[in-house]
Amino acid sequence: MIDFTINTDLAEKVITGFIRTEIHRVGFTRTLLGVSGGVDSALSLYLAAHALGPENVLALRMPYKSSSPDTLEDAQTMIDALGVQSKTIEITNMVDPLIQKMPDMDKLRAGNIMARMRMIVLYDQSVTFKGLVLGTSNKTELLLGYSTIYGDSAAALQPIGDLYKTQVRQLAKAMGVPDKVIKKPPSADLWQGQTDEGELGFTYEAVDKLLYLLVDQRYRPETCTEEGFDKKFVERVMHLMQKNHFKRVMPPIAKLSQRTIGYDFLYPRDWGT
Repeated sequence: MIDFTINTDLAEKVITGFIRTEIHRVGFTRTLLGVSGGVDSALSLYLAAHALGPENVLALRMPYKSSSPDTLEDAQTMIDALGVQSKTIEITNMVDPLIQKMPDMDKLRAGNIMARMRMIVLYDQSVTFKGLVLGTSNKTELLLGYSTIYGDSAAALQPIGDLYKTQVRQLAKAMGVPDKVIKKPPSADLWQGQTDEGELGFTYEAVDKLLYLLVDQRYRPETCTEEGFDKKFVERVMHLMQKNHFKRVMPPIAKLSQRTIGYDFLYPRDWGT
């Protein structure tokens, strides 16, 4: 039996310490993040507020015209509860001109444009707020590649990137994130009716169990099948992890000199600060 139970007090202590240390060590004292009304961004917001103080956190709501009104309301509820700073910047008029120029535009491409536009807005606001952009991706999404490269995967640090979705819900509950947010169907809210599990074709609960065996316990795929997982499910998850690994590493550089960035020219993240 796979037990995903975590020590939520310890997890909160580790992650808030991580946020504080990683932001301070490069000369910043503030952070900002996109808040969608979902559990991942909610937990990240609570952790940031606890780590740095609410006055040093900026929550950005960036709706598109098709965004659910509930997402704005849920985000505002948490903003009010924590007392963090906030802004609402609608992205409709930013992304529609590009979408309308492409007659063959589909939902996936449009969703990627929205995700990247939100990151443009975040990094623009990071200049005036003088803070680092906080990511909101969990371990399940990162392993499966369920993110937009240079969109929601672009951030200065990823505080919940080592928590599976199942564990995100545990910590969110322990920290007081509203039950409505924790229990709502996970969605990037890129189009009406869109849900993560609907797109993926499996539940987070099921894939978290498999990922835990494959990644944390280093099980071979065939061993997972012997443990009772459907062979096609195991193969699909392995394919997603391998196919999307490029999203988890820095772009490679062609090596020509004796000291190449990322190969031989290696320094800690806070070098020189």
